[in-house]
Amino acid sequence: MNLAPVAVEAIGVEARGLEHLYAGRRGLAALSFALQAPGVVAITGSNGSGKSTLLRLLAGLLRPTAGLSLVTLAGREVPPAERRTVLGFASPELAFYEELSCLENLTFAAEARGLRDRMAPALAALERVGLGARARDRVAALSSGMTQRLRLAFALLLRPPLLLLDEPGSHLDEEGRLLVERVVDEEARTGLVVIATNESREWRLAAQRIELRGRGLGRTA
Repeated sequence: MNLAPVAVEAIGVEARGLEHLYAGRRGLAALSFALQAPGVVAITGSNGSGKSTLLRLLAGLLRPTAGLSLVTLAGREVPPAERRTVLGFASPELAFYEELSCLENLTFAAEARGLRDRMAPALAALERVGLGARARDRVAALSSGMTQRLRLAFALLLRPPLLLLDEPGSHLDEEGRLLVERVVDEEARTGLVVIATNESREWRLAAQRIELRGRGLGRTA
């Protein structure tokens, strides 16, 4: 997979009759949509409507029960197993090795993704989320807010054209929420940002909103 920069309009996300069941019970009702960079799209809906499940399906972390999800780059489909090379994903469930430092966690992630230069992108991501001074602190010593910033740094590590953010403001104070808004604004200028959230402050960052009603695609706004 070529990681060279591509035109912003080249990255796209699509769902076609996408559905997922957990142990025979519905986690995401069938829905279809098509999204294109640049911009911000918010996924909203009540608890259990499938917001987090949808992001995991798009990231290639879950296999759909029915239908399919597509990520395309320059008109070519990116297989689920390769999507980590073109997208950044962050969720409240993202965990790190607590005995390692912030920098060690990110350089390990960069190595796992095949980057030759691991230190520079890891340090740049930490600086961008305000953790530059905490780079060599163990994750176990971080507050919940600082850990959330580290999740955001993880998503930004490869400077991907597609960002999938699940409740990005979770555990953050006012300064942290302003950071999220700034990052989303910056990334949306050259790529596509998809945010799963019920926080009005976050979904108002989006020009388009997909509302899940537990029965598939509700409406776009």
